[in-house]
Amino acid sequence: MRNFLILLLIAVSSVGCVSTKNTIRNIDNNAPVPRLDKNDNFIVTDFSTDRKYGYDPDYPVNVFFRNTANDSINQKRYLNALAGPNGEKIFFRKVDTCCPFPSEHSVMGAGYLDIYEISWVGQKKPIRLYINIYEKGLLKVPMGMGLKPQ
Repeated sequence: MRNFLILLLIAVSSVGCVSTKNTIRNIDNNAPVPRLDKNDNFIVTDFSTDRKYGYDPDYPVNVFFRNTANDSINQKRYLNALAGPNGEKIFFRKVDTCCPFPSEHSVMGAGYLDIYEISWVGQKKPIRLYINIYEKGLLKVPMGMGLKPQ
């Protein structure tokens, strides 16, 4: 009984940390599943005209995933399709997780955004992109970035 109460307390306290309102504005459950190129990277063809896309937690890049066996695969597929604004090779690393929100696509009932730092040679200051693995959306190139040359 004591173990049950401890587990119940943990479950209730973790749910209390999740926002009850989803503030993400660019979820599109009807977005097509991105195609893959020969290197297993997403084929991204659209360029965002919204300065917030990817740079604001309310407008993350929504890459979705199918199962928890490898929940970061779509982040890498997306990021590997990008380049600097003039085709420069980019370097990326996950630096943080933030911004809990309710999600039906998570066994916990909540999702988090991953924050990736992106840099390339000649860049003055790295940029940070918010990436959401729990929801779908049309994948685009964030403003100020380009596509990897094919």
